[in-house]
Amino acid sequence: MATVGATGTEWKRAGLVRRETNLWRDAFFRLIRNRGALLGGVIILGLVGVYIFAPVIARKPYDVQVSQDNNTMPAWLVEVLPMTRGYARINNAYLLGADELGRDVFSRIVYGTRVSLTVAFVGPLIALLVGITYGSLAGYFGGRVDNVMMRFVDVMYAFPTLLLIILMMAFFRSSFAGIAEPGTLKYMLNELDSRVGGMLFIFIGIGITSWMGMARLTRGQVLSLREKEFVEAARSLGATDMQIMFKHILPNAIGPLIVAETLAIPNYISYEAFLSFIGLGVNPPTPSWGMMISDGARVIRTYPQLAILPGLALAITMFAFNFLGDGLRDALDPRMRGTS
Repeated sequence: MATVGATGTEWKRAGLVRRETNLWRDAFFRLIRNRGALLGGVIILGLVGVYIFAPVIARKPYDVQVSQDNNTMPAWLVEVLPMTRGYARINNAYLLGADELGRDVFSRIVYGTRVSLTVAFVGPLIALLVGITYGSLAGYFGGRVDNVMMRFVDVMYAFPTLLLIILMMAFFRSSFAGIAEPGTLKYMLNELDSRVGGMLFIFIGIGITSWMGMARLTRGQVLSLREKEFVEAARSLGATDMQIMFKHILPNAIGPLIVAETLAIPNYISYEAFLSFIGLGVNPPTPSWGMMISDGARVIRTYPQLAILPGLALAITMFAFNFLGDGLRDALDPRMRGTS
């Protein structure tokens, strides 16, 4: 029986070249018929547009402090939040007001999109690269190799993920803080970290802890696929282990892996937001929604918009990725391929 992992020649012999294309086409049409997934995809595309055109969309620099404009709000926002009447200073020059340091809240939310989306795309990329490689080796070779590799994964799983990230971030921040001589590893890491707004160590922390689930899932997929008839046929025809892995097994397993990572993206975003909330995230003045929520929480009784607005942006982004992940799971579910 021919499958997606079969070679082009095997597809032609089976007369199923047309069907291979239709599997992905049908999945695409099921995806766009899912209203939740479609809404999530539209929101994510909009966020990507904000990411790209942030300098155009933001009306003011996100890091400029105007002390006389601190804690000001536009008139329309005072009407939405009537509890601020009587003490909130009106300033319509800011779309969403200014924070306690006189920085434009709207600009900081817009540029905060860059931080969250960067984590949303870099986190899964690291997890896919490391997890698929590790899980494929464990599942394909099996036996003692599989046992040793998966016991290491079990040891990594014994540590609470968020606590492990916090400990690693604290270690990185303390170990690489301060002035270093040019040309040293510490100097290069500090330079790279400053160029990306303090996100380098966040990527390292999330990358070290995010691949275990992907490795387990990949191992399970490979274990179930390596005994299939098309793999045995490829092996009998003289295909190497690399050819079997990349031409036959991984193409069949990639659908569930992509779905799993899409559903994990909100976790990566929440990790970054939490790290920034407790002061271990991006470096000021780089705006992060988690940092903005932390700053706004201190004055939430008097200026609630400083915490509500970035919190709303964070919630919408996480819901969008959740909706898209659910839609991808339904669209790529093999049990639904027979329906259209």
